Amino acid sequence: MSLKSFHIVFVVASVLMTAGFGYWSLQTFQQSGDGLMLTLSLTSFVAAAGLLFYGVWFLRKLKGWSYL
Repeated sequence: MSLKSFHIVFVVASVLMTAGFGYWSLQTFQQSGDGLMLTLSLTSFVAAAGLLFYGVWFLRKLKGWSYL
C-alpha cells in the first residue's frame, strides 16, 4: 500500500470516527442536557468538516500520482 493510499484511508477513517463521536456527544447532550456534550459535539462536527476539506484538497493536489 502506497503512502497516498494509506493517507486516504487514514483521513476517511478519521472523518468517520470524528463524526461518530460528534453524533454520540449530541445524543448524550439530548439525554442529559450537559453543555459540555454540546460543545464536544459541535467541535467534533467542525473537525470532521475540516478533515473532509483536507481530504478533498489532498486528492486534488496528488491527482496525477499513482495509488500503488
